[in-house]
This record gives sequence, structure tokens and C-alpha cells, in this order.
Amino acid sequence: MTTGITRERALELLHENVKKESMIAHSLASEAVLRAIAKKLGEDVELWGMAGLLHDIDVEITNGDSRIHGLKAVELLRAEGVPEEITEAISLHNEEAAPAPRSTRLHYALAAGETITGLVTATTYVYPERKLAVVKPKSVVKRMKEKAFAASVKRETILECEKIGIPIEEFAVLAVEAMREIHDDLGL
Repeated sequence: MTTGITRERALELLHENVKKESMIAHSLASEAVLRAIAKKLGEDVELWGMAGLLHDIDVEITNGDSRIHGLKAVELLRAEGVPEEITEAISLHNEEAAPAPRSTRLHYALAAGETITGLVTATTYVYPERKLAVVKPKSVVKRMKEKAFAASVKRETILECEKIGIPIEEFAVLAVEAMREIHDDLGL
């Protein structure tokens, strides 16, 4: 299946709509993690990566309003010719605005994959070096159990990785390794 949009155009749109560097980094991290999940599961790496890259394209447009975040992204991306498989997953990644429950591997992968990036990033900041190179996936899993650590990161959403057949320990390894591959882009 085609992504309906080139990566260059997707990045252009992302930069037009998202100004915070931390959100750009989150989008790039999500893309890397989604590509890694797709590769592991034998899915379309380009399509899944594009869903990861563009999932928060409306976060500043919606002012982070969780009641509409994701839905404005769908309008914007449909106008660009992005296929329904991607826009549907994006509309469902934020359960507060989701028009239906998640039900496909891409839905679960996007929700879990984009959420674990926040936990990996927060874990990275605990290390004195503040570099992904020193982050141990076991530390990410350990932090999952500490509710006060990165409290806004929804652990139950990360655990949706198990709905696509990836245990949390393996998912943490996958996420850390994927993010390490683009550590310069992430500033980590």
C-alpha cells in the first residue's frame, strides 16, 4: 500500500504545523519505533512509519486539547491524500477523541509505540550522560512500574504492545534500539 505522501512532504507538513522541537523529536522517535515494529511483524514499514511520523501533526493546532487531538490531523492528512489506514490509526491513537476503539495491529502499534517514546526519553534523562547509548531496556521496563515517574505516560497504552504479540520486555528493547538509530535527530 502507498502512504499517499512522500516523507519529504510529510516532514514539510510536520514543520509547518509543529514548532516545538521536542514534539518534532517525538514524531521522529515515533516514526523510528513504528518502522521497527512493522519490520518485526512483517508489515508495511513505510506506511507504519508514516503513521508514527504524522500522528501528532495537529497537537499545536488543537492546543493539545485531548478531546479533539487526532481528529484535526485526519482532516489535514486526508486533504494531502494520506490513505485511510493511516488516518484511522491516527484518529484512534488518542483514546479521549477516538471515534471508535482500537482494533487492528496498526492501531495498537501506533498507540503503544508513540507512548513508549516518552518513557524511553524520560528514562534517558535520568542517566547522567543523558544519552540513549547508555539506556538499558530493563530500566525502561522498571520505570513502567514506577507510577510517579513520567506520570503522564499511560502505562496501559504501552502494554497494548502485547495485543500485537510483543511482550513488554521485547518492546522496550525494540523501542530503545530504534530510537538509538536516530539519536542525533533526537538530541539524545
